[in-house]
Amino acid sequence: MADKRTEIVEIGGEFGLIDRIASQFHPQIQSTIKGIGDDTAVMDLGSDYGLLTTDLLVEGIHFDLTFHPLPHLGYKAIAVNISDIAAMNGIPQQVVISLGLSNRFSVEAVDELYKGIRAACDDYRVDLVGGDTTASRSGLIISVSVFGKVAKDKIAYRNTGKPNDILCVTGDLGGAYMGMQILAREKQVYLADPNMQPDFNGKEYILQRQLKPLARMDVVYELEEAGVVPTSMIDVSDGLSSELHHICRQSKTGAVVFEDTLPIDEQTALVATELNIGPITAAVNGGEDYELLFTIKQEDHAKLKNNPNITFIGYLTGDSGEILLRTKSGNVVPMKAQGWQHLSS
Repeated sequence: MADKRTEIVEIGGEFGLIDRIASQFHPQIQSTIKGIGDDTAVMDLGSDYGLLTTDLLVEGIHFDLTFHPLPHLGYKAIAVNISDIAAMNGIPQQVVISLGLSNRFSVEAVDELYKGIRAACDDYRVDLVGGDTTASRSGLIISVSVFGKVAKDKIAYRNTGKPNDILCVTGDLGGAYMGMQILAREKQVYLADPNMQPDFNGKEYILQRQLKPLARMDVVYELEEAGVVPTSMIDVSDGLSSELHHICRQSKTGAVVFEDTLPIDEQTALVATELNIGPITAAVNGGEDYELLFTIKQEDHAKLKNNPNITFIGYLTGDSGEILLRTKSGNVVPMKAQGWQHLSS
């Protein structure tokens, strides 16, 4: 009798696979404070906590070099990892990069990639301190690891939200998703007729959101200046709904989100309407915005209410697992985790 084969999609895709792996490992070293299950691992360094995160970008899965400029890709590879450090309320310090390169890539192409990497390292004030290179049979593979630090009394986990905490998000949502839709559409037009020029007029912002996202370290510094430590925090990489489910599941809370408070850029809304996609759908379920979703105590509201980079979108409740969207018409509908599941079919 053949061994049973279980497809990854059968155990919940990427998130189910992570849970399965995490269940097999438990910390053995005293300095390991947090392992699998948050935006970064956490280690005790004495006076501070060390933060360690890693991310893998694979050509054809996470990026398409048909429309992704190499300098932008290099910048994005750093920024998405810095975002994980920001989601712990930490400060990034060192970066390690490994590359898998096929023979398509010349020295000049690698230089272009590292031009973006260098720009990101400068912007986020981190040092590139090492890495590895190897051959690849399947295009470009980029692996980035970032180390950072955070004061022990300033760290923000996913599992420490409390009922009645205010739910906040930085920036705006859905732009990166709509940028990807435009890029995918224009690629199909190009493949059908290589003489056609892409139509990106009036769509520059959402394209930037997809091709060169920014980690919200600015908000981490602003929270420090305001004297606010989030009660929980996560970055929005797989969509608002999915990230909120992570916080609520780990904090054992529910949540209410108000539709009319969701921050959506005008360009995002216009393009969504053009493509017959609901702007709220893009904001709630779109991925790769790399904004910060976090909660604060009620008493900290006054400290942040005038910050233009932060929007209050709802609150946590004591109804564990019940995550609701209150629509503009006053209806209440469940929010399902429909963000990106990279390993699902």
